[in-house]
Amino acid sequence: MGESREYIWFDGEVVESEKAKISVKSHSLHYGTAVFEGIRAYPGDDNLYVFRLQEHMNRLLNSARMLHIKAKYSSNELVEATVELIRRNNYRGQLYIRPIIFLGDGGINLDYSKHPVHTSIFALPLASYFQKEGLRVCISSWRRISSSSMLPRSKASANYLNSCLATIEAKLAGYDEAILLDQNGYVSEGSGENVFIVKNDKVYTPDIYSSILEGVTRDSVFKIAEDSGIKVETRQIDRSELYTADEIFFTGTAAEITPVVEVDGRMIGRGEKGKITGKIAELYRNAATGKVSKYKNWLTQVYSK
Repeated sequence: MGESREYIWFDGEVVESEKAKISVKSHSLHYGTAVFEGIRAYPGDDNLYVFRLQEHMNRLLNSARMLHIKAKYSSNELVEATVELIRRNNYRGQLYIRPIIFLGDGGINLDYSKHPVHTSIFALPLASYFQKEGLRVCISSWRRISSSSMLPRSKASANYLNSCLATIEAKLAGYDEAILLDQNGYVSEGSGENVFIVKNDKVYTPDIYSSILEGVTRDSVFKIAEDSGIKVETRQIDRSELYTADEIFFTGTAAEITPVVEVDGRMIGRGEKGKITGKIAELYRNAATGKVSKYKNWLTQVYSK
């Protein structure tokens, strides 16, 4: 038997993947003028659930608005397109979903206001992004982009060159991941994750003025932690606080809830997943797989029962 076909949603239609083509003259290819999202889907209760799909699509459109990119589809239309795409591919397991709004061929000029705008969504099977239970990380020599020169609160493709440089630097030095500081020397985020620290049973994470991307998973942690009696405070975090934290964990669509067990050669806690990290990770997974009724409004059901 031949391999099953893969389908991609492209400018309003579900097409075979080989037909979703763009020009090498696409403006976004040359200048990074695109915005995207990362979204998870999980199996549960004999169905498949997309986690906080509406919130992700809302952020996608906000990112486009910040970059003067005029989106062609509403968030509701993109939600429906995502469900249609998953059904067409008949996916049943864990997925990573990538919607992207980008600019097509309109010349090499930097003013892209009149360039054609394209929208695409694809999905791929993905279980764990990180293959380790706990990560060894370093503080990157690269600083996180600031709002004085870019738009860190937009999930823009161009922003991620900053993240790529930090990740490659960390891997070359023998680490699993990097943490970037902001322009003032305070903790900002990982290359693609928000950072949380635990000290004396209290949880802290950098505030929105630390050049972070406001993660949807980050927001989910706020809610499930508060509902469980775990206080989370947002504030500036000094680099030295990482070294003396009882626990550290990353949050993100791809990363989910991933513990950090070492920073710059310094063991964090006991060098393993901490008690609070483990509790939040379990609560997150239960919420994302439809096991907690109060968070069912976070889930978009793909298949009719």
